[in-house]
Amino acid sequence: MKQSRICLFVFCLFFMIVQSGHAQVGLKKVGQSTMNFLQVNVSPRAAALGETYIAVGQGAEGIFFNPAGAAEFSGRFDVKMYVTRWIADINYMAGAVVYHLGHLGSVGVSALWVDYGTVYGTSLISSSDIAQYPLGYRDNGEMNNVGAYALGITFARAVSQRFYIGGNVRLAGQNLGENMITGGTVTQNTAGKLVFDAGVKYYTGVKSFCFGMAIRNFSSNLKREEISEPLPILFAMGAAVDILELVAPEYSEKNRLLLAVDFLHPNNYTERLNVGLEYTVWNMLSLRGGYQTNHDIASWSAGIGTRSRIGTNDITFDYSYSDLDIFSNVNRFSVGIAF
Repeated sequence: MKQSRICLFVFCLFFMIVQSGHAQVGLKKVGQSTMNFLQVNVSPRAAALGETYIAVGQGAEGIFFNPAGAAEFSGRFDVKMYVTRWIADINYMAGAVVYHLGHLGSVGVSALWVDYGTVYGTSLISSSDIAQYPLGYRDNGEMNNVGAYALGITFARAVSQRFYIGGNVRLAGQNLGENMITGGTVTQNTAGKLVFDAGVKYYTGVKSFCFGMAIRNFSSNLKREEISEPLPILFAMGAAVDILELVAPEYSEKNRLLLAVDFLHPNNYTERLNVGLEYTVWNMLSLRGGYQTNHDIASWSAGIGTRSRIGTNDITFDYSYSDLDIFSNVNRFSVGIAF
């Protein structure tokens, strides 16, 4: 009963923060946030489920979605490595490690690195140089100091058998090269910010039915030159349940049909609703599909995952394919080990 009151209080607090965020940053500020690399999901399982992962992610994978899930895994260590082949030759590489401290909770570290590929710098020219540079600009060659990263630490804990809380503190940085301003001064376009995430998960006691809530990329505005921009703050709620446990419990011992739904409230777009479905056989092979609504380029996605037991170690491999409309489609891969 006490845990239920705590959970109700956290739910109410979350909605108050959402309304406050709505008033302060405005939902219609499309495209006005910065450091948007923080919005890109690196998990193939989450991507295949239409990015419905607030109530699903556990262990090391929970760090990137709902840090409360970092307290949910068996064993002592959980390790995940990710590779995402993003659009426009941009590549994401990430990793996370979580260590279980028993009743004290779990601690973790994570790292994300973004390779923006080959980027060429240009500079404007004066009218007197138009004959030499008919395109209206000077090609300065390839830039070698462009990229982004995020390094974080995590703490999560089970308040009870049903209620989990967690948080991340991350240092996010981005380097967009250099430019020359009037007078020949060279400016380095680098920026760094402390970013905070927080989340909760609550199991209702009705089979596997659970709720999750998270606030991601919470930070003060970042100022570049004379422009102050917010980071892509996201308020998210999600629910997940094993449908077979509800409608056909006699089959749920060896099979699972997971349904997940997430409601997203970003500060740089209107609200979104994502849906995902995962069918798992013998806890070894998973087939996944999902759909993202109200998105400019993303829509459906699909993927597959395998799990094998080697001694006392759980080895997982996941792959996802995401359709991104006019851009090249996105492939994600991950390998994990829990021991």
